[in-house]
Amino acid sequence: MREQDVFVMADHALKSVIDQIRDDQWSMEMPADFAMHQQDRKVTLRDVVNYHAYDDAWVPDMLAGRTMDEVGKDAYSGDLLGEDPKGNFAALVEKACAAASALDAPDRTVHCSFGDFPAREYLWQVTGFRGLRAHDIAKVIGASTKLPDDLVQGLWEEIEPHAEEWRQIGVFGPAVEVPADASLQDRLLGLTGREPDFFQ
Repeated sequence: MREQDVFVMADHALKSVIDQIRDDQWSMEMPADFAMHQQDRKVTLRDVVNYHAYDDAWVPDMLAGRTMDEVGKDAYSGDLLGEDPKGNFAALVEKACAAASALDAPDRTVHCSFGDFPAREYLWQVTGFRGLRAHDIAKVIGASTKLPDDLVQGLWEEIEPHAEEWRQIGVFGPAVEVPADASLQDRLLGLTGREPDFFQ
């Protein structure tokens, strides 16, 4: 499966979950076990979605090979959701997906804040983050946590070969053991340190 296609599926899955957020849920605080790097303060659901908006805003520039200095490091800082969080998020998803779909050189160098990588590796990093967060946010807001089968397959193919390497640098928590006959989604969740849905 092409990295670009898995990215588009993951971004659409995340948008689909965010479309289900109720007006009274935006200010809810994330539970203590919600996987995130920000640990020095309480983080709201809106904070989490705004971070993904920020992440999506950078995708066209990153895939075009621009550096953060060229674009302006603060180009997408601040509140990107405004008074229409779902609409504004959807617009950023559309631009990011269009840029990914148009990528014709997966080995093009992408200049991230933490180093230079081939575009395909950049997409691995951001795709896994989106796809898994679609599940995590759905769980928090009480929506269905079932991800599309094609997306789960694509995420598994991208993450499984690198899972232990990424775990060692703190991307994932300790793996959760699941039965051999568990669904691929539950195996993916366990692999990435998440409690599989069948445990709930």
